Amino acid sequence: MKLEELKTIEQLNEFVDGTQKVIFQIQDNKSKKYIFITKQLVRWRYSKRCKKDKSIILLYLKKVTGYSKSQMTRLINQYIKNGRIVYRHVAPKGFKQKYTNDDIRALAKLDARHDKPCGQTVKKLLERALRVFDEKQYERLATISVSHIYNLRAKPIYQRMNKQFQTTKSKPSSIGERRKPQANGEPGYIRIDTVHQGDKGKTKGVYHINAVDEVTQYEVIYSVERISEQFMIPALAYMLEFFPFKVKGFHSDNGSEYINKNVSQLLEKLRIEFTKSRPRHSNDNALAESKNASIIRKTLGYIHIPQHHAELLNKFNQRYLNPHINYHRPCLFPQTVVDKKGKEKKKYPYDLMNTPYEKLKSLNNTKDYLKAGITFETIDKVAYEITDNQSADLLQQARSELFNTIDELDLKLAK
Repeated sequence: MKLEELKTIEQLNEFVDGTQKVIFQIQDNKSKKYIFITKQLVRWRYSKRCKKDKSIILLYLKKVTGYSKSQMTRLINQYIKNGRIVYRHVAPKGFKQKYTNDDIRALAKLDARHDKPCGQTVKKLLERALRVFDEKQYERLATISVSHIYNLRAKPIYQRMNKQFQTTKSKPSSIGERRKPQANGEPGYIRIDTVHQGDKGKTKGVYHINAVDEVTQYEVIYSVERISEQFMIPALAYMLEFFPFKVKGFHSDNGSEYINKNVSQLLEKLRIEFTKSRPRHSNDNALAESKNASIIRKTLGYIHIPQHHAELLNKFNQRYLNPHINYHRPCLFPQTVVDKKGKEKKKYPYDLMNTPYEKLKSLNNTKDYLKAGITFETIDKVAYEITDNQSADLLQQARSELFNTIDELDLKLAK
């Protein structure tokens, strides 16, 4: 059956539903399609039909022409209003080319002479070429806008004359959020940094990972041979476990030893918030950096320690250094004061001076922050087992033995 053989609305409905097989062919020319639609609307007396019949005719015309419902509705409304559907061909208005191919070539040569400066510099050079030195070939280019210089540089003629090679651009990392962490007076928001124990010639020294809690200044130091995945992931896992309270936040600088997928996955697994320092905000990680100087450099100095001694250093850190700085070394804690002008200043009152562990105990609802299975009673046995002076003596003695052992081992290796 052909379209001309469709006589009733019922046949149209069957054709729309797909139960009536009809052979039809509509040309893809828009004006001829409009003529066909107009003839069909006249043939089926669309204006006098009921709402149900109109919807069938609409579906029929949609299926035959391939137009959307909104487009077909617009054409039918035009037919009802004007009695016909008019195809208006609107030719796009072209723009006359102001700058010729010779102008583009002249621009390319000028860029090559001056090593392709920025657009503003090029515009000034073009103006000077015409007005100061009367070079007529730049007459049209002298009036060009800065933005259009870059448009002409993208033209194929320009590209063929000036081929440029750009170095690979670094891609910004999406790992970690650039902002200052908000501890809100709760422990568990640590700042972390890396300290390098010096080079000797081309030989790298050991690295120290220093993690400090923002509120209590509870600190953990761990030494590694290299800042690679093989050493960093076990070190960070140990350090996060060493803190007696739940770690909620992890803030670092933008070093690749922290800003990588392996560290991100570890923190995500432990449900720890990952933030990183912002540009031009040097105070974001200032706490960890100050502890690098006051703890690590004062204890171990700047002398080169070879990487293979990392295990010896870790025994020293775990047995002497970490317990001493957390249980026996008092720290100053800031107090924010607002002056009459509303400016905030930090002061460090003597009355607030305390050890990190005692600071932790002094917080409100502090037991809620401890990890499962850890109590203050069990920590007290370690914290008050020896006095501050005894701890300092043990630390000094252990440090001397550490450096003596390192020297002896290096002498054996040198022989």
